[in-house]
Amino acid sequence: MNLSIIIPLLNEQESLPELYQWIVKVMTTHNYAYEVIFIDDGSTDESWQIIEQLSKENQNVKGIRFLRNFGKSQALHAGFAKAKGDIIITMDADLQDSPEEIPDLYNMIINQNYDLVSGWKKKRYDSVVGKNLPSKLFNWAARKTSGVHLNDFNCGLKAYRNVVVKNIEVSGEMHRYIPVLAKNAGFGKIGEKIVIHQARKYGESKFGINRFINGFLDLITIWFLSKYGKRPMHLFGALGVIMFIIGFLSTFLIISIKLLKLFVFDESTILVTENPLFYIALTAMIIGSQLFLAGFLGEIILRTKNNEERYKISKEVNL
Repeated sequence: MNLSIIIPLLNEQESLPELYQWIVKVMTTHNYAYEVIFIDDGSTDESWQIIEQLSKENQNVKGIRFLRNFGKSQALHAGFAKAKGDIIITMDADLQDSPEEIPDLYNMIINQNYDLVSGWKKKRYDSVVGKNLPSKLFNWAARKTSGVHLNDFNCGLKAYRNVVVKNIEVSGEMHRYIPVLAKNAGFGKIGEKIVIHQARKYGESKFGINRFINGFLDLITIWFLSKYGKRPMHLFGALGVIMFIIGFLSTFLIISIKLLKLFVFDESTILVTENPLFYIALTAMIIGSQLFLAGFLGEIILRTKNNEERYKISKEVNL
């Protein structure tokens, strides 16, 4: 099978029939062997009923329905697990991603030997203040932090080799950072293609400004996981030891000075507990001990954790 097209969605009943027809037209024109996997992430409208109807008309259309809304990352994870195509395409269901881009993305993977190609919506039709400027800032920070030089991490239109999606773990809200996850997994040839961004035709965006706040927090998480995810003791343990040593040496110095004044120079001196520096040193020792324990507990958790199911599937069609 040439292509698996994975489409996570939430309440997109108006756009699904049009998107389906558009995809089928492109697939037929280029004579691709394909499957379209719709993942209904807890829609409350008629989206699932439309997916069921489309799956009856076309056996290449497949569907997964979550019991409730678990998030885009979980939807992509479920789609990746089921995908059988040599090349995986992800796209949004709101018609802002054009299926006409699929052949070029496919050819970049096949002919130019990329592991992953990410879309870049260079010209956008979103609000400048509400989305464009925060997006530019977010993408700049992501480039600097991750070392992956993409202009648009948030673009849902991406192409992957099958082996890539089978070897990365998309959890939480890490769908924005799949290229970073791929790089950390050892897939180094990551490309980018300018794609058409179309104005939303139906409904409203499901993502608000809070996605950028969450995105920055996730960026910190993925930075930590990429560097210390397998060895948290190297970070927390090292910081803990440094803090403890600073606190211990400061305490030793304070007590030594007091003893010298009392027994060598025969001078009066304040109580150790009346010295503000003593409490700073004591706090440093306590924080150092806590950081060390955090690293130790992190190591234990890594060695004993079980992979828990992150989402619940209520129905599947053609899978």
